[in-house]
Amino acid sequence: MTPTPPSDPATPEPLARQLTGLGVWLLVINGIIGAGIFGMPSEAARLAGGFSPWVFVICAALMLPVMLCFAELASRFDGTGGPVRYVGSVFGQFAGFQAGWAFYVARLTAFSANAALLVGAVGYFWPAADDPRMRLVLLLFVCGGLTALTVTGTRRAMGSLGVVTVLKFLPLVALVTYGLIRLPAEMIDGLKIAAPADADLGAVVLLVFYAFVGFESGLVPAGEARNPRRDMPRALLWAIGVAALLYFGLQTASLATLPGLAETSRPLVEVGGALFGPPGAMVMMAGMLASVGGNLAGALFSTPRITYALALEGQLPAWFARVPARFGTPAVSIMVFGAVAFLLAAAGSFVWLAGLSVLTRVLIYVGCIAALPALRRYPAQQTPVLRLPGGLVIPAIAVLVCLALLTQVRPMGYVATGAMLAVGTVLYALARRR
Repeated sequence: MTPTPPSDPATPEPLARQLTGLGVWLLVINGIIGAGIFGMPSEAARLAGGFSPWVFVICAALMLPVMLCFAELASRFDGTGGPVRYVGSVFGQFAGFQAGWAFYVARLTAFSANAALLVGAVGYFWPAADDPRMRLVLLLFVCGGLTALTVTGTRRAMGSLGVVTVLKFLPLVALVTYGLIRLPAEMIDGLKIAAPADADLGAVVLLVFYAFVGFESGLVPAGEARNPRRDMPRALLWAIGVAALLYFGLQTASLATLPGLAETSRPLVEVGGALFGPPGAMVMMAGMLASVGGNLAGALFSTPRITYALALEGQLPAWFARVPARFGTPAVSIMVFGAVAFLLAAAGSFVWLAGLSVLTRVLIYVGCIAALPALRRYPAQQTPVLRLPGGLVIPAIAVLVCLALLTQVRPMGYVATGAMLAVGTVLYALARRR
């Protein structure tokens, strides 16, 4: 297949370029660090023991080639869409639509699950939140409030995301700093790079690797970034560096603080309690709420830009791309996402869709990485800020990492993903008819 050169959206974008480099980084880091890290240390300790901190370093190294490929891809595009634009520019509109559709559904179900998790966690502080009617009220408050905040302006949404990110990082950084200060000498000796004989390295690497995914959502709103070709590659590299250091520190401090780390179900909350007493446990629980909130806010900002981008290309009804002059945001796309997310979270019947998340994400990664060699044939039309050295070496390593992950996907993941892509095919055919 002869690829077409990467192009701007078919319709000029009415969105103002207000996203700074810091704003892009906030979207990327909140896509990576969600609620998972608050429960992962105990499972990592169970599978790899004292070697588990180094597993986070290994997984960061495995993810790095994938993120480097996305960094070069991001440096070649100015328009909104992320994977939609990367895949569609090489493999055609249908492939681009399917990439966008798959991304949208996976992020929608993840958002709904996290919204339900956030409301459930509120019960730790307020038992009345466990009442079914109050749960619906809180879900409406979370989904409706974030939707209204995101609709009313980019700067307001990003300012709120910045505040939530600070609230998320403060307790985590405090735990790492104080935990490492109290690190016993024997624990330092135990951090030698040698896995125990009974470690299940395959299982723990697969588990920890997914602590680094989600970065791709921060690349979608390129059409609103002031300098997307420069800022998005930088945001990716800074994000994986910060995440790797934070994860390594959290796992090390947790092992040093809790001898029975592998048996606990709320590791970071219990570590906070062990280091700072009951107030520490409360602060860590609040940090988890802030972490989930940041992940939700970032997803609600980025994901509706997918339906907006597809509407610009004429692949969805035009009203998805409407941008009210008063707000300067794709308000219809945001409100549709928020409403559907609330219905899914309230119904709780989307659990069977969880199987498509892993497979969908990896397939999108493969599609985007496969587009990179073809895009390199057009340097005169889209001069990238970043061009990876070594020719196809880094993309080949990235594809091998993704293929290794595909071997771990359960059969239900393939069934759910196939059904979702079939629905996407029908939607695309209807759009082409119009």
